[in-house]
Amino acid sequence: MKLSQLLLFFLVISTISCVNKDEKTTFKFGVWTTADAKKADSEYTKEFKKYKAGGIDEVLINTGTDPKLLKRLVPLATKEGLKVHAWIMAMNRPGDSIALQHPDWYMVSKEGKSCFDNRPYVDYYQWLCPTRKESREHVLGLVEELAKVEGIESVHLDYIRFPDIFLPISLLPKYNLVQDEELPQFDFCYCDECIKAFEKIHHKNPKKSHNTSIDMEWKNFRLNAIKSVVNDAYKIAHKYNKNLTAAVFPYPEMADHMVRQRWDKWNIDEVYPMIYHSFYNEEIDWVGYATQQGVADLEEKKIKINTGIYIPGLKSDKELREAILLAKENGAKGVSFFDGNALSDSNLKTIAATKAILK
Repeated sequence: MKLSQLLLFFLVISTISCVNKDEKTTFKFGVWTTADAKKADSEYTKEFKKYKAGGIDEVLINTGTDPKLLKRLVPLATKEGLKVHAWIMAMNRPGDSIALQHPDWYMVSKEGKSCFDNRPYVDYYQWLCPTRKESREHVLGLVEELAKVEGIESVHLDYIRFPDIFLPISLLPKYNLVQDEELPQFDFCYCDECIKAFEKIHHKNPKKSHNTSIDMEWKNFRLNAIKSVVNDAYKIAHKYNKNLTAAVFPYPEMADHMVRQRWDKWNIDEVYPMIYHSFYNEEIDWVGYATQQGVADLEEKKIKINTGIYIPGLKSDKELREAILLAKENGAKGVSFFDGNALSDSNLKTIAATKAILK
């Protein structure tokens, strides 16, 4: 073998070795946290130091869609070695001062009641229509303002869906509800704009459907309305060399059924399925099951999955460790914890110790 060929051989072997090493260390740890502009920089520095010492790699920060506050926090977090994602409540826009000036922007239920002044479940459910030009452009404009902020990893979409047609089973008693079928007061969006757009495509009015719960065209119309917003947000994020990520329901079929969200069909870089097992009265092993379901649905795509873990739903640090390992074993590329306020010192020690054995 010639010297040049020998050097090339060793270069290839070295490259493969480095890639394999990187693959072993890419499992990441994140946390969702909500910012408060009144907090001092020193308080944030203390918080970010605590996360970093506890094995956290990234923070997904809800600034109330305030790019100015985000610009302030990014250098504080990055100085402590944390990557930052701009977390935005997308279609659900509680207290949005601009949207509230336009009552026609809001989703309408099958009963004909608008989220503007008749909100399902809770008062902060103020959902904007993904079909109406003005409301979707408003949301995409907010995405763009966040995407412009230097130093962020991604714009992180949350509430990128419809209101819950079915609540997680453990929440039903809280609202004194039985949801054995699709109930009209929780079935959205029947606004004039959506009906008009649907009729143009399918030449029928869903309001006159015998059973909208089995009308696949009507269901797909709404799935596609959300998909369209996501795909446009993806273009915007990438225009500014940022990724697009999203917090989503546990796995695509479940998300489809519960909230009109089919995230395996989106243009997106990473998803963070909220696999909150306690919401569904499931045992800890369900974290692995739901993670694997999502991984399988994305098998042909390059979209990464980061399993969302609900800290208050865990019984112990032992379960926390088990949840992390179940996510890793079932194909997740990372985990994220909800939320920063819920993480105890003991939790952070467990996360750091578990991270150490995964390297």
